[in-house]
Amino acid sequence: MSPTPLGRPVSPGAPRPHLVFTDPAGRRRTTPARFGRASWRDPALPQQIRNGLLDDQGQQCVQVFLSAADAAHPAARALLDTEAGTALHLGRTLENTPYAPLFPTVIGYELDTTEPFLLYAAPRGTAAGRTHVMSASDQRVFARDLTLALCLLDARGLVPRGISPATVLWDGTSVQLWGLEGVARAGRLRTPWGRAPFASPEQRRGEGLVDSRDAVWSAAQVLYQLVTGHPGPADRAPADLDRHRVLAGTLPHAFAPAAAGRPTPGSLLELLAPEEARRLRSAAPGDGTRPHQEAFARALEAKRRAPAPAEDTAGGASDGRAPGEVLCPYCLEGIQFDPGKLYVTDDQMLYRELDLSRIGNPVRRDDIMRGAVQQCTADPDFPEHHIPVPYLTHGRPLTVAMIGQSSTGKSHLLTQMIAEITDGGLERYGVGWQSVNPEQHSRFVREQVQPLRSGKVLDHTSGLGRDGFARFVESLLLTDARGRVRPVAFFDLGGEDLVRTDGALRFLLGIDALVFVVDPALALPLPQLDEVRERWGTEVDRDGDAAFGTVLDRLPRTGPYLETPAAMVLGKSDLLRFQPPVDRWLGEEPPAAVGPDQFLEESGDVYALLRQHAGAAWLRPFDAFRRCTLHIASATGGRESQGRYPAGTGPRRVLEPLVSLLAMHGIIEAPGSAASFGVGREAQ
Repeated sequence: MSPTPLGRPVSPGAPRPHLVFTDPAGRRRTTPARFGRASWRDPALPQQIRNGLLDDQGQQCVQVFLSAADAAHPAARALLDTEAGTALHLGRTLENTPYAPLFPTVIGYELDTTEPFLLYAAPRGTAAGRTHVMSASDQRVFARDLTLALCLLDARGLVPRGISPATVLWDGTSVQLWGLEGVARAGRLRTPWGRAPFASPEQRRGEGLVDSRDAVWSAAQVLYQLVTGHPGPADRAPADLDRHRVLAGTLPHAFAPAAAGRPTPGSLLELLAPEEARRLRSAAPGDGTRPHQEAFARALEAKRRAPAPAEDTAGGASDGRAPGEVLCPYCLEGIQFDPGKLYVTDDQMLYRELDLSRIGNPVRRDDIMRGAVQQCTADPDFPEHHIPVPYLTHGRPLTVAMIGQSSTGKSHLLTQMIAEITDGGLERYGVGWQSVNPEQHSRFVREQVQPLRSGKVLDHTSGLGRDGFARFVESLLLTDARGRVRPVAFFDLGGEDLVRTDGALRFLLGIDALVFVVDPALALPLPQLDEVRERWGTEVDRDGDAAFGTVLDRLPRTGPYLETPAAMVLGKSDLLRFQPPVDRWLGEEPPAAVGPDQFLEESGDVYALLRQHAGAAWLRPFDAFRRCTLHIASATGGRESQGRYPAGTGPRRVLEPLVSLLAMHGIIEAPGSAASFGVGREAQ
């Protein structure tokens, strides 16, 4: 087997008698495999590469992999994920087109493991840096193909930052572009990447936003070296362009120091090969989501046109309770702060009465009250229950319930959501936090946050206690940009309790916001989830989540829609991180500010995905609530193995659903009214 043109030798890798991986169609494949010596494609990057042979089909391949030591670093895994996601996306969208050979062909991948890897078909050609002689006609074909590859990536919002003579291969007739680990999405913040002269000046410095014209600079530099035999200047156009027919007239502007002065990939292709540019424009395929996006737009328009509720549902209006009275989250009766009914817990976690009359120091008094609770006696027939004092003394509370069957990942999502808040994730929106009850918060961090962050899989949510009523698992005091403080409490019940029809779910009648968590393995009949379903012993449920139905049927409705703010989350999205539109949204940075149209594009994409593959039953919450945004999130960033996450947990976009709910309640301020947030503009 000929050596790969993409690296230098290092010590041999460990033998793998059998290899198990997922092919691009999502099927699992097991085969005997043999591999040669490993090499590094780029000494600055952690991925190693080696030739291999898959013995079940006698198939030559190249394996890109991370050692166990390198895989322990999230940044290294992210590079391999980027490469795999880009290669799979290109393979899927370019399959059966003449453009597919311009990129490496994926055979399979296994990324949620101790030594993650990606398998390619053997490279086609030799690195351009090793090509010493190329005719002028071949140079024109080379330039055309490389520019065509840039256009194909640009059409998908992708910019290859790793273009160099080592990553552009030539087989004598056409180009094949590697270096996909360096691909970034256009419009995101640049980070320093690449080396002079092949990376553009602003890309090397990490300034501004990723631009498709960054790749035009790189392509021009590769072509210049190929034609002249030496690299060009790192920050300007070469002085000798006019001496070379292939370069003169087409590439001078490609060497502009700033991206704004360079042609786009499409403009460059028009100059190099206008016929190919026209052919490419006419070959642009659809993705099949248009009918579902149109259905989303119609649903939103119906919500905007529906009669608005008589009362302000954003949480600012009076609801008939006396001043200082709040709704008990358990018995749903009104309760006011009463210093004569306070308790604190002792060393045995038993309640003992608190006598404030003996505490004259106001600082000490306030500190003790932060950890105190008040017994609620508003409903003498309800089981004994206690409310943290700060919950009663900081305005109208906001209660949030997590909804979904067992094993949907609700607890992992909520844990990471709260961890992001306590890490300052809401500060960008002007919102600060403090615990309602320091002891309760400390216990939540100790028992939930710390184990999950260290890579431990959390136990299933505990069922209702012997007294049969739901308790919130954590509560925080959130202070908005105007200094107003609101207690926020989170309920997280087990799936078996959420399908009950008795009084245990009465607390839902007082809930202010709901998060419906969709398990992709239960909802989406996609082949890449088959192995997950087999492992977990589950099947696709076309009837939707039973917990969704029970909760929706329990909530009172007085008009065409439920007016409680809601969010739907496609959880465990790491399982689909290479599936559009998940591949796009998981990598999106949180918004710096929110507006009336915030999350609508993401909502439309998630709606289309569920409507196309899961069916209407899974969209019942969106259809039921006037204001309901849809989100993509992953609490862990990868799959668990034997009760742990091999690379720890890397939460992605876990806070965005709560940001949406807080905007609907006016705690995060957005242009327009809170009542219009989630429907795109002011309701009619």
